Amino acid sequence: MKVNNKNLGLVTKKFNDFFLVDLKNQETYLNSEKFLCKVRKSINFKNQLIYVGDEVEIKNIDLKSKRAVITSVKKRKNLLVRPSVANISNIYITFSVEEPALNLSQVNRFLISAESIGVEVSLVLTKCDLISDKSRYLLIDKFEKWGYKAITLNLEKSDDFNNLLVELKQKECSIFMGPSGVGKTTLLNMIIPGLQNNTAPVSNKIKRGKNTTRNVELFSVSHQSYIVDTPGFNMQPLEISINLLPNLYSEIHKQVIEEGIKCKFRNCLHLNDEGCNLNKSFERYSFYKEMIESAKSHCYQNQED
Repeated sequence: MKVNNKNLGLVTKKFNDFFLVDLKNQETYLNSEKFLCKVRKSINFKNQLIYVGDEVEIKNIDLKSKRAVITSVKKRKNLLVRPSVANISNIYITFSVEEPALNLSQVNRFLISAESIGVEVSLVLTKCDLISDKSRYLLIDKFEKWGYKAITLNLEKSDDFNNLLVELKQKECSIFMGPSGVGKTTLLNMIIPGLQNNTAPVSNKIKRGKNTTRNVELFSVSHQSYIVDTPGFNMQPLEISINLLPNLYSEIHKQVIEEGIKCKFRNCLHLNDEGCNLNKSFERYSFYKEMIESAKSHCYQNQED
């Protein structure tokens, strides 16, 4: 039985020349209706690749064999580079508080990299059963000053996990990003019943986990809500104009936008600039300064090359 009208679908998996597509109708999302699709050869995509997370139009739907043909790709909102996945709505930066220990500089780089994509960014702290409640509250207070409400997880306490799951079911397409060994795979196995990705212990030598996830795939967590199962270490390369970097720090953005501070020059980078009126007493200023100087050095090297 074939249906010839076009339908909107979501690419949930890609392998070789085939794509697994969830059928998306106007009235309802048929999450159980998955179709194995190829791209119509006569369609010129102008060298445009199709990624997991792309919305596509499919035609020649065969309900019996669950086959169809992709005829066009909708304009995407965004595209992550590593892993390659499109149309993310929420990024959950995930770090463990112990085993491996929390690296604040690395947390900052992940957060700023995620902010550069222009989606909602959250911070998740795992393995909170390994620290005291006092230490956990201190971390919550620290990251609140950074501009983030930290979600702390002790997976032995069901309420912590259930609250996160309720939140995920209200998002469109979420992804957990962070270094290997922080518990992302364990968390995804709990969120997606039946996933059962392998987990690997943290190396005693390098204090870092091994990458255990191989493919990028979308899984439905509720009606029109998806979560991305991704390979391990996935910090996005930060490719942004140096003048836009201050906008990615909430402490700077708050002073400039909400409090209305004005520096002498509009393109002030808030280092040793003449007439800079930024209050530089916030904790992340040292990280910000380091990122600005690193970006300047990179630009200089490129000019030299």
